[in-house]
Order: sequence, then structure tokens, then C-alpha cells
Amino acid sequence: MQPRFLGQLGLADVVTVANAALGFIAAAVAVFDTELAARLILLAAIADGLDGVIARFRGGTPVGPILDSLADVASFGVAPAVLVYALASGGEVTLDEPLAVAAVVVAALYVAMAVVRLGFYLLEDDGAPETVGVQTTLAATVLSVLHLAGVTDPAVFVAATAAFAYLMVASITYPELYARDALILGGLQACVVLFPTAFGRAFPRVLLVFALGYLLLAPVAYWRSTEGKRS
Repeated sequence: MQPRFLGQLGLADVVTVANAALGFIAAAVAVFDTELAARLILLAAIADGLDGVIARFRGGTPVGPILDSLADVASFGVAPAVLVYALASGGEVTLDEPLAVAAVVVAALYVAMAVVRLGFYLLEDDGAPETVGVQTTLAATVLSVLHLAGVTDPAVFVAATAAFAYLMVASITYPELYARDALILGGLQACVVLFPTAFGRAFPRVLLVFALGYLLLAPVAYWRSTEGKRS
């Protein structure tokens, strides 16, 4: 008996499903190798951008947007939350330390808000030139690249995760990236995945500046025209 969806998924959907699988692997390895987990989250972010490119050039399927949001829950909701808990607990499964308890609560809130944000994105913002609330991909990228850039204080990650839990559902409008800027971001992400410690961790630090710049300035300073948009 063959799967009911056989022949109904496109190439873009396959990449989206791979994104979800990468999210699970990142969450699984976070308990013993946080740097690898962070790199896998960034690899999932690359896949998340790639499936949109493939869909534009080869066509998408009706199920594509739904699969995309489901995959994002795994890769940019659950995986970074597990990563932050692993960093706060020192790689040990324990709730004896106050910071670890805070990390569990904050990480759970982060996942919940990611689910809410992705649900409303699918309902209201999918295909629009702008979206309300910080993108889950951006939040996961910042949390991952903070670690790869050499930040070691667990409290920083717990605080940043709490901030993103709010920002993902805040009434702040973020424009979608131009295709050229998305390409630059994807290239930086690839460099971080492949060479996280090269040149004194230069690639993670450059990506962190890029991501924080967009996070802080995009709502007021990232002007767009009606052409050249990334859908």
C-alpha cells in the first residue's frame, strides 16, 4: 500500500520536510553538542529559504504553505528552545538550578508563541510583502549565532529567548527581505555552518550583526518599493 501523498508533493515540499527533519536532529544533538545543534538550525534556515526559491521557479503545491509552517515549528520553535535549555543547564538534564528552571519556562513560552505566530502568519500574512511580529527564522538564527559567535553566559540566552517569545507576537511590522538581501543572508548562514570558527569566529559575528541590524532597524528603516520583493 503506497502513501496517500505519493505524487502530490513537489520538490519544494521535499526540501520543506527536510527542514523539519533537520529541526529534530538539532534538538536531539543539543543535549551533547550545542555548537552542532546551532549549525543544524542555521542549515534548516537555509532549507527554509531554498524551498521558497524552488517553489517560485518550479511551482508549489497547495499543501506547501501548511508544510512550511509545520516544519518551522520544529526547526525554529522547538530546536532553538531545546538549545537554550541545554546551554542553561550545562548539558545536564536537571531542574536543580534556578536558571535551568527559568530556561524550561521561557523555552516553553517561546515554543508556544512560535506556534501562535506561525498560525497567524499562515492565516493572514502568507504571500504578503510584510509580516507582523519577528519571524521565527530570525529568532532562531539570532539564538544560534549568538552561541556560535562565542557568547557563553546562559542568562543571555534565557533573556534573549524571553524577548523573542514576546517579539514574535508583538504588533511590529517587518518587511520581507529583498531577494538580494535574502541571498546574502543565506550565503552568510552557509559560511557559518561550514566554517563556524574560521578567522576567530568571524562569520558568526558578521551574521549576528546582519541579523541584529534587521531585527532592530527593519521596522523603521528597511524601505521597500513595489518591485523586487521576495514572496
